[in-house]
Amino acid sequence: MVLLLAAGTYAFRLAGVLLAGRLTLPDRVRRVLPLAAAALLAALAATAALTEGAGFAGVARPAGVLVGVLLAWRRAPLILVVVAAAVTAAALRLAGLP
Repeated sequence: MVLLLAAGTYAFRLAGVLLAGRLTLPDRVRRVLPLAAAALLAALAATAALTEGAGFAGVARPAGVLVGVLLAWRRAPLILVVVAAAVTAAALRLAGLP
């Protein structure tokens, strides 16, 4: 299965390189593509932050992510963002929150 996924990924990337000069996208599509990529990344991050397995991850993980997002928005150094998010989640779990 892994080899099949690797081959598919390689073929997809190769098709992008080979078709880059031949395929012209309408202006509307060119404007929307960066927004679609950002929306997909945000959805992936939200799913990872809010769920664990098939259920809700609890309060600690989303709270840690929220602290990290706020610090990143305030342009804090990356190490501070990561440590503060981890400490927030760990402190809430230590306090008994899931």
